[in-house]
Amino acid sequence: MADVVLRGVLAAACALALTACGAQVAGTPRPLEVTDVERELVSGYFTDLNDAGAQGGSEQHDLLRDTQHPDFVDEECEPPAGTLRVRPTMSTLRLDPTWTPPGEDEHPRGVVLVVAVTLTVLQDGAEVGSQIGSQHVVLLNGKVYGFAPCVN
Repeated sequence: MADVVLRGVLAAACALALTACGAQVAGTPRPLEVTDVERELVSGYFTDLNDAGAQGGSEQHDLLRDTQHPDFVDEECEPPAGTLRVRPTMSTLRLDPTWTPPGEDEHPRGVVLVVAVTLTVLQDGAEVGSQIGSQHVVLLNGKVYGFAPCVN
């Protein structure tokens, strides 16, 4: 019986000693937030996309191809006819660390963000459709990448 009590006392003393040695970090824990730099990069991505669209469909398609996430490049992706105008609501920009592209099992490399957008499709300068939804972008090595829409 004395052995049981002695073992209990020793176990309690060891546990107390181990917890007393742990370093405490000053501050208050809080979730990660999107930085001003990241916000500017994402805003610039949409500005560049719209500026390219104002120049024409081929310029915008080139930009979409150049900014396609490098791990998800689809050589057979055919962009929709016409151009896109994307108006992000930057106040909704947030991290989305668990998102994977449709039909994929892997999370993209980089920091995944999502933002609410109003997407307008234009053909020959005329609006042919508009939709409100979410668009994912990824920050990787200081650059914003997207996932180009494909019609095929």
